[in-house]
Amino acid sequence: MNETLRLMQAHRSNRSYKTDPVSEQMLDQIVEAAYRGPTSVNSQQVSLVVVRDRAKRARIAEIAGGQPWIAQAPVFITVIVDFHKTRLGVEKAGETQVAHESLEGVVAGTLDAGIALGNLMTAARSLGLGIVPIGGIRRDPQAMIDLLQLPPLTFPVAGVCVGYMAEEVPQKPRMGISSFRHDERYDQEALPSLIAAYDETLMQYWQQIGRPDGVPWSMRVAEYYQKAYFSKVRPVAVKQGFLCDK
Repeated sequence: MNETLRLMQAHRSNRSYKTDPVSEQMLDQIVEAAYRGPTSVNSQQVSLVVVRDRAKRARIAEIAGGQPWIAQAPVFITVIVDFHKTRLGVEKAGETQVAHESLEGVVAGTLDAGIALGNLMTAARSLGLGIVPIGGIRRDPQAMIDLLQLPPLTFPVAGVCVGYMAEEVPQKPRMGISSFRHDERYDQEALPSLIAAYDETLMQYWQQIGRPDGVPWSMRVAEYYQKAYFSKVRPVAVKQGFLCDK
């Protein structure tokens, strides 16, 4: 196994950071890795906002529902779907942009943002840094928009903490890989038993790391997926110009 595969297969989310700064050279390399990622039709409909300011990081921690590691890590990078940038290009070409009003456009933009986020995380970890992706900024996207001064036709999809790890963390077990990889066709029949086995495995993991509040995977997913758990996403997205009606 080469070093890249070893790194990616050893993924961990770190929620404890030292206060040591991340050098500008390292940060430039991490951002460049995301910048070079592919985008749909070379649209480059993704932007990043890099936040090092202590007060802003503390505010983002509040917006995300009280996640102290955001304030603790020296760098927080927000990944943004950016149809403002593409609209400028479309208008330069003498046309009117409508992609941001379609579900396809939103899916493509979000996918590109996810690719950028993945590149950010892999690049940071390759330099010996810890990371944790943060979707909680979507709890109050308008607050993020205001804080980062985002224009219309942009939306903060997710963020990532970057910094030196204060402590190593164990790798959380995953559901059996056959729940993820399907050859030739989607295998529905195997999933119930795989989910049941994973619930047991995860409970053993919580016990091993001393987490009495840990719950089975199925209960954790149910906690969030029985409702639209970030209810402000849709109205703010509409306000920003994303309609998804085409």
